[in-house]
Amino acid sequence: MRPSEHRTLLFFGDLLAAGVAAVAAYYTWWSYSLYKLMADGIALSRALRFFPNTETPLWFYFLPLVWVLLLVELYDPHSASNRRRTLRGISIAAFIGLTLYAFFFLTYSDPEALPRIIVGAFLLYAALLTLGWRSLYIRLYTSTGLQRRILVVGAGKAGRTLARLYKTLSPTPFQFVGFVDDDRDKIGRKIEGFPVFGNSDLLLQVIEEQRISDLVIGILGIMRGITFQRILDAQEEGLEIIPMPTLYEEMIGRVPIQHLESDWLIRSFVDQARVSGFYELFKRALDLLGGIVGALIFIVFLPFIAAAIVIETGFPIFYSQERLGRGASLFKIYKFRTMYQNAEADGRARLASENDPRVTRVGNFLRKTRLDELPQFLSVVRGETSLVGPRAERPELVAEFQRQIPFYRARLLVKPGITGWAQINYGYVASVTETAVKLEYDLYYIKHRTMMMDIQIILRTIGTVIRAAGR
Repeated sequence: MRPSEHRTLLFFGDLLAAGVAAVAAYYTWWSYSLYKLMADGIALSRALRFFPNTETPLWFYFLPLVWVLLLVELYDPHSASNRRRTLRGISIAAFIGLTLYAFFFLTYSDPEALPRIIVGAFLLYAALLTLGWRSLYIRLYTSTGLQRRILVVGAGKAGRTLARLYKTLSPTPFQFVGFVDDDRDKIGRKIEGFPVFGNSDLLLQVIEEQRISDLVIGILGIMRGITFQRILDAQEEGLEIIPMPTLYEEMIGRVPIQHLESDWLIRSFVDQARVSGFYELFKRALDLLGGIVGALIFIVFLPFIAAAIVIETGFPIFYSQERLGRGASLFKIYKFRTMYQNAEADGRARLASENDPRVTRVGNFLRKTRLDELPQFLSVVRGETSLVGPRAERPELVAEFQRQIPFYRARLLVKPGITGWAQINYGYVASVTETAVKLEYDLYYIKHRTMMMDIQIILRTIGTVIRAAGR
């Protein structure tokens, strides 16, 4: 099964589990209410006529969809196949659901219209049923008899990169069988622990003997005519043909910038990365809604955070810097100050690093909880930034990185964001090499961005804030 098919299967499985949980929750509520009537001395036959004395709230029918939405982090194939991540994701979903209900219960004008029993029972049943279903999925996913068997054409730099990457994954999403390569010196040897079965003349034979289901093209340069013909023959036999960059993206959610041809930017961002007007409209609507809510939270927290900063290191409370937005437009970013005054006394721009000595104790807490980002919601409302996108970077750093890292300036094709795919998947960067890895995440987001992906990133960021695991 392809990753998209895995996600579809997971979605319908989760929706079924949530639907069963909703039915069980309603029955629990019904039984409890009936028991209370009978405990008051009302006979069973009469109690059945009195209950239910109110109609089921309309919002109750949407609980299964809300539950599936809260599980959006677990639709990543790597998270879905990992037992620990699955348990954590379900626990976070239940906690967020309970928190949202508590908020509405405390602020709603008629709390009786929000029965606690039915919501609590639903969250309990949904968590248990989803955990059971996901455990079954993981068991099937890791079964070797159900996994794809992949053969790579080309044991050069690109093929070796895939092999090394494959060995870092646990559990493995497919079976990496080996290579075919036209270099006689490689035939019969092992590359990164995987055999080179023969040259492209034997491709169809190897496919049949090794029961290959997917053929990965690891040749990024000139290809022999006979090799191209054998690949076409394999496609006619029903095999899935996958370019190396596509499999790389599937495996780790990044774009392999060191293994791309010069015209990749044109092909990917002109033909594949275009988004519809509806996406742009809904994204802006989400930005406005999230920006207004975030601005209100900023106003609530402002006095407390300001007091903590002043008590520890004095004024100023905020700091501002020029950053580059979409299309390299300049704008000013505002955050709560998390470093000591004059942290860059020499005027030279530096990347923040993990355990940065310039960060104050209050600043460290603000960074871990992402509370230092709250002033940025004002920029979201103004339309300078988005809720989700690449991190806004300083002009001098952009100028430096684009000289050293391929395709770096492509991240300016979209609005920067308060959070993003790179931010939730990668920590601080302290070198050009690490910056290149973070760029791979940014380009993956730009190429694959959808509303569901944006919502997934936002929910995962909320989980980071709750766990105080920000960086």
